Amino acid sequence: MRPIKKVAVLGAGVMGAQIAAHLANAGIPSYLLDIVPKELTEEEKAKKLTLESPEVRNRIVREGLERVKKLKPNAFFIPELEKLITIGNFEDNLNWLSEVDWIIEAVVERLDIKRELFKKVELVRRPGTIVSSNTSGIRISEIAEGLSDDFRKHFLGTHFFNPPRYMKLLEIIPTPETSKEVIETIAEFGEKVLGKGIVYCKDTPNFIANRIGVFAVMYVLHYMLQNGYTIEEVDELTG
Repeated sequence: MRPIKKVAVLGAGVMGAQIAAHLANAGIPSYLLDIVPKELTEEEKAKKLTLESPEVRNRIVREGLERVKKLKPNAFFIPELEKLITIGNFEDNLNWLSEVDWIIEAVVERLDIKRELFKKVELVRRPGTIVSSNTSGIRISEIAEGLSDDFRKHFLGTHFFNPPRYMKLLEIIPTPETSKEVIETIAEFGEKVLGKGIVYCKDTPNFIANRIGVFAVMYVLHYMLQNGYTIEEVDELTG
């Protein structure tokens, strides 16, 4: 297994910030990056800040990390582990990606936004750096279209489940171009360092768990309607 000593997480939303927190739980430092705000809040205006103020430019990523710190059950083993996460933004700090061993994308589930971000990532990543998407359903090979051979060779899907600290499953979704060494490295790191149960998926939309999960939900809804169950009864039966 090639060593993974530092990680970058792109996107500080529900999943990205929690993935960074769980990396910290395993003693792995990370960069957590997100977009730069386009407008000032009333509070920022009152402080005479501008869109160029560092406090403003990192507001979105900082708020994402603050939300994670308030989660119950706790995303961090201990609060002090937050120190392992360094926050930044896509415009000022994307060059940090040249320092890491693994880049995890966890931005909004839109193919165009992911592709646009990865074009920028490709300009700053070191050749050989592993890159993955936390997409829950977009085909991995579609995301990587048009990127370099080295990028595609080191690219795969790594779908964590919410909340990452407590949910055991990690879906690994390679493409036909993904290097065997990359697949083995992420699987071993996921299992032995992050404590995950690894499931290998075909590069089919929604992979395994979401395909089964959506089918199960729809089956339950049909069964409820056909047999006259109430919503409360279904909740009680299914947990």
